[in-house]
Amino acid sequence: MAWLFLILGGILEVGWALGLSFSDGFSKIEIVIPTVMLMIGSFYFFAKSTKVLPVSTAYAVFTGLGSFGTAIVGMIFLGDSISAIKIVLVMILISCIIGLKFVSNEPKPKAGV
Repeated sequence: MAWLFLILGGILEVGWALGLSFSDGFSKIEIVIPTVMLMIGSFYFFAKSTKVLPVSTAYAVFTGLGSFGTAIVGMIFLGDSISAIKIVLVMILISCIIGLKFVSNEPKPKAGV
């Protein structure tokens, strides 16, 4: 369940990162409110995941998923530049995130988690 929380937090991170870019420096309140809600949700799920996962692994995966997702959304939907090297580097990033999942020693869940 901790990995699901972590993935949800990373997905929400993509949303708030995009919200920051569309908020025009926090001047568009109709964008700021959902952006802040996404931030709160994102950090909530990240915090939930750290009850089971080591914070070092959880944070690396959390920020990596946010970076990966934001880069992909930017290239596909927002007109960010696309190059072969950028694609290769983004694929290396997601490969490292997947690798962390495979090498992490997930401890037994604590009672009540």
